[in-house]
Amino acid sequence: MNPLPLVLVDAFPRSKDMIFTPDTEHALRGRVRLVEHYGARMPDAMVEAHLDQVSIIVGQTPMDAGRLNRARNLKAIINVKGNWEPNIDYREAQRLGIHVLSIAPVMAPAVAEMCLGMAISLGRGIVKNDQLFRKGMERYGIAGNAQALSLYDAPVGFIGYGNLGRALGPLLAPFSCPIRIYDPWLSRGYLAREGYTAAPLEEVLQQSRYLFLLAGVHTENGGFLSRALLETIRPDACVVLASRAEIVDFDAFLDLAEQGRFRAAVDVFPQEPVDKSSPMRERASIIFSSHLAGGMRASYQRIADSLAEEIPQILNDLPPLLLQRAEPRLAAMQTSR
Repeated sequence: MNPLPLVLVDAFPRSKDMIFTPDTEHALRGRVRLVEHYGARMPDAMVEAHLDQVSIIVGQTPMDAGRLNRARNLKAIINVKGNWEPNIDYREAQRLGIHVLSIAPVMAPAVAEMCLGMAISLGRGIVKNDQLFRKGMERYGIAGNAQALSLYDAPVGFIGYGNLGRALGPLLAPFSCPIRIYDPWLSRGYLAREGYTAAPLEEVLQQSRYLFLLAGVHTENGGFLSRALLETIRPDACVVLASRAEIVDFDAFLDLAEQGRFRAAVDVFPQEPVDKSSPMRERASIIFSSHLAGGMRASYQRIADSLAEEIPQILNDLPPLLLQRAEPRLAAMQTSR
């Protein structure tokens, strides 16, 4: 009798409870052999010892062309961080018919939900008015809403339309917002079929009352939202930075928001964790969140559920249904941490 297919779990920096629930692990154990390692990257010797048997790798294991060719039974590599790391030969994996997948799509709903909450808070001044109330400085009714903005029917802009944009769009549908999108990797026709308008970067920056910065960072776009471009954002805009801090001139972004050039909410930073003495902590006009948008139990449940569904699918030589496939050229360009 043939042994069960081997699944190598090398999930660091994810812990076991971030990728498996007892139910999903139990379901998989009846169909596969799990070899697991947590707390650090799996030692090379441990990887090599199972390389000729492994069917699926769950994690960020380095897989160069040599390893890929020695892993003769390998069907898929599933990155559970949600990005593309530079330690895989993506072209060779594609040549060999090995799926390289990311759990990013199942993380996106939680991030999109946070984006919507931040946008509404910026427009309606929820955090600011809470602070005024605690100081006894609140104003009631229309007197307290002089600077309030409604999301309903407001022009919205996305910079980038990937997993996060696709999750955020439906959340905005009840607000009847016209949405412009700048994404140089997507065609005008594709975005039109999604129900949105493709627009130049400058137009999205200048026309959007609610602006969502959703692009990933890669070798060609680091800091592409320069101070000069940020200065073109309309003065009553509410700007949510939710993808990667490296796509903007971060210091300029904070400076302009603090000067009141636009309202801003930030969930990601160039260096994390942020130094306790960082002066950005004194910027009272900006809503800060400590990279909390995606990392919640609901997201980890979605990861577990997706693994429980995709692993049998792949082992049956069927295409993955839930996770994002790597496109070799684009994946190799990514520089996300």
